[in-house]
Amino acid sequence: MPSFDIVSEVSTVEVHNAVDQSNKEVGNRFDFKGSDARIEWKDKEKTLTIYADDDFKLSQVTDILTGKLTKRGVDIRSLKYGDVEKISGNKVKQAVTVRTGVEQELAKKVQRLIKDSKLKVQASIQGDAVRVSGAKRDDLQSAIALVKKSITDFPLQYQNFRE
Repeated sequence: MPSFDIVSEVSTVEVHNAVDQSNKEVGNRFDFKGSDARIEWKDKEKTLTIYADDDFKLSQVTDILTGKLTKRGVDIRSLKYGDVEKISGNKVKQAVTVRTGVEQELAKKVQRLIKDSKLKVQASIQGDAVRVSGAKRDDLQSAIALVKKSITDFPLQYQNFRE
């Protein structure tokens, strides 16, 4: 029976490279001379921490980072920004989580969407992915088109297409 998986993945190598490029640009820019602006990447937790001297510089560093991530093909919709925290003096930091995998709530939404569409396919949640299977390839392609059209606030990829 033909099937495919709906997943959400982010290349950690590309994120790491984008962070390195962003830190290099922040170090070279004149408006950041003498400031403590930087980005730290924790690979295990898949979190970024952005440090800056004030809120304006924090937004500037964030803009640099999003530009570098976009150039490297990382979808910035997978970033979840935390609250801006004040640290010693006037300095601020912000935690950014890189979301990977289809979260349970979104998986249930996708499953309900496919079930309500009356397509002759079945969707099942398998860990952090949603497997869609059906009798015909055309039905599966219709399911992909439906999900692409309906879910726009989170990056999804369609992998593992099997006949």
